[in-house]
Amino acid sequence: MTVSSPNLFLIYVTDVERATRFYSDLFAMTPQMTTPRYASFEVAPGVLFALWSGRAETVDATAPRFSEVGLMVPGSTAAVDAIHDEWAGKGVTVVEAPHDEVFGRTFVVSDPDGNLIRVSPLD
Repeated sequence: MTVSSPNLFLIYVTDVERATRFYSDLFAMTPQMTTPRYASFEVAPGVLFALWSGRAETVDATAPRFSEVGLMVPGSTAAVDAIHDEWAGKGVTVVEAPHDEVFGRTFVVSDPDGNLIRVSPLD
């Protein structure tokens, strides 16, 4: 059997334990596997979202990021705004406040290492 679709989405972090707590709380999910330098979450059957500190020395929270983790949500503008309000209430760093784009309502936050997370409507 040949697998031709991406099935691992890896985020570089400086502290796997801290990042695991952050993403577990943010997305209300439990890691499938944790080690001192790696943690993974199964986000769909056979698809992993993972955190890795194997390159921790190169992670700079102030460096510009050009890729994003995405959370597409069903519902109206209010659904996106409600997630923003919930996350802002948790003290998450908001990089872009809720605003309208060509694809709908969106906002961007960052994790403790500067990795970006965009919330937008379901395509």
